[in-house]
Amino acid sequence: MPIKALSKVHKHIAKKRGAVQALHEFSRDARRLRKANARDDRITRVSANMSRGRQTYVDRISYFYEAIPEDAGAMSEDEMKDLVIRYINRSVPEIEQLQSERRKGRPPSKREEALLQRTDVENKEFKTGFWMPDFSEVDVVRALAAWNGDWSGLSTMKFIRITKEGGKQVSAFPPKGMS
Repeated sequence: MPIKALSKVHKHIAKKRGAVQALHEFSRDARRLRKANARDDRITRVSANMSRGRQTYVDRISYFYEAIPEDAGAMSEDEMKDLVIRYINRSVPEIEQLQSERRKGRPPSKREEALLQRTDVENKEFKTGFWMPDFSEVDVVRALAAWNGDWSGLSTMKFIRITKEGGKQVSAFPPKGMS
């Protein structure tokens, strides 16, 4: 998709008599080519940033996709909280291994710091409201079983925010603030 504008402009200019080789630096056609190239670069950069921002949520849903069996039915609130706790603590064995490999008095590695920070952020989110699919409905569990692994496939599911104390509220897709 990103090369679309540039290729259209290039094709249009190539059809002219002088063609692309005869352009000088400040001609109209050279300006059009630079503008189309800048637009394509901007679109590529924006789409990369958007996909990077969405990746944490896609990874979260992927974990639930793998953790829940296909023939599972609706879940209770306690089962959903247990699933969230397992998700948050998924990197504890790796953290413990990194801590045991580290010599006494040495600072933690970058990987260990990143895992600890991610766990802390997810624990804080769980206290205020952890964003996840509403597995208390059978339709959502079926939709997750049929999920193809991309961001657009998540729009058909219903999402909630579940708290550590047991509160549950309806949430929006994509997640915005505390919706």
